Amino acid sequence: MPDDRLRQLPSVHEVLERLGGLRDRFPHELLVDEVRQAIADLRGELLSGKTPEMASVEEMVRRRLAQLERPSLRPVINASGVILHTNLGRAPLGPLQPIPGYSNLEYDLAAGRRGRRDVHIAGLLERLLGKPGIAVNNNAAAVYLVLNELAAGREVVVSRGELIEIGEGFRIPDIMARSGAVLREVGTTNKTHLDDYRKAINENTALVLTVHHSNFRITGFTEKPALNELAALAAEYDIPLYEDLGSGCVADLRPYGVDEPRPQQSLEAGVNLVSFSGDKLLGGPQAGIIAGDDELIHRVRRNPMFRALRLDKLIYQALEETLRRHLLEQYDAIPALRMIRIPAGEIKKRAEALAARLPEGAASVEQGRSLIGGGSTPEQSIPTWLLVFQSGGATELDRRLRTGDPPVVARIEKDRLVVDLRTVFPEEEPALAKALQEALSR
Repeated sequence: MPDDRLRQLPSVHEVLERLGGLRDRFPHELLVDEVRQAIADLRGELLSGKTPEMASVEEMVRRRLAQLERPSLRPVINASGVILHTNLGRAPLGPLQPIPGYSNLEYDLAAGRRGRRDVHIAGLLERLLGKPGIAVNNNAAAVYLVLNELAAGREVVVSRGELIEIGEGFRIPDIMARSGAVLREVGTTNKTHLDDYRKAINENTALVLTVHHSNFRITGFTEKPALNELAALAAEYDIPLYEDLGSGCVADLRPYGVDEPRPQQSLEAGVNLVSFSGDKLLGGPQAGIIAGDDELIHRVRRNPMFRALRLDKLIYQALEETLRRHLLEQYDAIPALRMIRIPAGEIKKRAEALAARLPEGAASVEQGRSLIGGGSTPEQSIPTWLLVFQSGGATELDRRLRTGDPPVVARIEKDRLVVDLRTVFPEEEPALAKALQEALSR
């Protein structure tokens, strides 16, 4: 009967006495809270008519405390072949030792007075893009800040085919409304002509906005003006042209099968301002880069919201390092770019070597495609070689890998689990082999 089992539940004091050395490792109040919660959980199950396993309350508390000690944010082996995996932090970062203690984040060492945190990336951005730039905490913030500063209370002309939505419900029309800008749609979903923009421009027009389709493609019967044509039109009416590029491909990746517009090209074509992400094809930390005409950058930086959206010292350090590696063309030191540039033949050799470490017949090596991901390069992929697990139960094998230590994220194709080593760091391969062996043997 539940009443009998309820009487068997220990008191808080009894459990605390039996926890022994844990009383020296954890705060007393935390221990008491966890003991009370464990007893309450068991009591609740008994009162609801369930028959829980009457594990010792001490063991329940030990498990709870162990979970509290374990960081929630953990390293993961990405064996999915998706390079900019949105759920795994997009662009993987290389080794970075945070500066301990204090730093010259906002201190001009030469002048001996307060400085600006922008200086740590400003010179690198201007060398890379040919125009001055600033950074905020992501590209959505960059779009908001530009629209709020340059177009609040006035109209922004944008093609209907570019009123896009990206992750977590971020929609261009919604962000424009929040920024205070007034949307002026032109053209149609698939075709917008230069004359459509011309007819929409009036005395209340503050900005012409064009948005790169970084996460989808419209194909077939389509048309839109070239950037230089749109820039010439905007200049004719003395209105800035702003382009939201999204993925931020600064390096030329066309030789490796990735064809994305670069901000340098947009600025050279006459675009006055561009913005893009730091953690996509730039290969750095989450950030939103804004670059363009000096006067406009100065205005955007003076906006009161800039302080609310600015970067912290850890992100500045990682972003500075990423931009420097771009400038010096040290692309193999930027993990996302190194992964894109790995020849398929090299991945095949690694896959065959890994397959040889697994039980005979457990996996085969087959041709496949790696994905860029992260809302970049839709319909573009890179040739690769996959480790394909032939046995049934792909979903269960996937679960075992995800819940292992370290967690391994693979992908399922045609009811088969596949592992793509393009997104696995070579130093992770021994741990991956062990995880696969354990998952297969369970």
